[in-house]
Amino acid sequence: MSIQVEQLSRLYASQKAVDGLNFQIPGGQVVGLLGPNGAGKSTTMKMLTSYLAPSSGKASICGHDVVENALESRRMLGYLPESNPLYTDMYVREYLLSVAAYYRLDQARTRVERMIEQTGLGPEAHKQIGQLSKGYRQRVGLAQALVHDPKVLILDEPTSGLDPNQLVGIRELIMGLASDKTVLLSTHIMQEVEAMCQRVMIIHQGRLVADDTMTALKAHAGRVRLELEWDQEPNWEALKQIPGVASVDPRDACAAVVEAADERDLRSVLFDWSVQEGLRVLRMEVPAGRNLEAVFRELTRTIPGGQAASSHQSNAS
Repeated sequence: MSIQVEQLSRLYASQKAVDGLNFQIPGGQVVGLLGPNGAGKSTTMKMLTSYLAPSSGKASICGHDVVENALESRRMLGYLPESNPLYTDMYVREYLLSVAAYYRLDQARTRVERMIEQTGLGPEAHKQIGQLSKGYRQRVGLAQALVHDPKVLILDEPTSGLDPNQLVGIRELIMGLASDKTVLLSTHIMQEVEAMCQRVMIIHQGRLVADDTMTALKAHAGRVRLELEWDQEPNWEALKQIPGVASVDPRDACAAVVEAADERDLRSVLFDWSVQEGLRVLRMEVPAGRNLEAVFRELTRTIPGGQAASSHQSNAS
């Protein structure tokens, strides 16, 4: 496995920023790591890169433990942090040569010139980094992450703040890298995830609430759903046992969204069940069409009591 995580957790004082993550990513996958602000995405990435030590659990990069064998694990990966820290007074080529020197690369100049060509930095390579646009600075960040030809690439918000033209360029660059590398990237832009990722992991309150292929998540988005409200609280466990019901997402004590396991219409089934239970149906309607963004909102919504609303996971590795 290129990336392997077992019960990975990180505490800040008494707060769990990351809470018992488990996942595996084999070679050659582009995986999107999604979550609302403060969900634990950047903390997870910092632990994978050995920037932060886990409070508990384990993580490894290409078989090298990120704590016990940190130097070897770092040699296997390239990292572009969200802030993309660069020495803005250095020239592009000068900066990349200094990064190559850190890795003690043979034929460092040849490697740097290859990265300049691959990332489209040729027209700007003679400039100081501080003179570059945001899009070209992102390219410099990608070039420094790639200069030692890592097997794993970890990108934290690589398209943040880019205009539409810059987005297309960075997207094409990342997709081109995916042929021989494992890429884990975080982003808030759903279109970027749909365009680049074969697999999506969604994290909420430090926990993994979804881990599946893009195809499966889109199918999840297309399932028939009903919004119901009753005059009193139903028996939630009995509701979940109704044939054809895939999931029940309580919205409050007397309301829920019920998702069908397939395309069948459950309205009459749910109405008859409500009557048998002595419940009066106050509202039953089909919500507007859903997409990946709607699935994301559903899985990262918090119900009263501070718990995540639901989860959707499968063996996507």
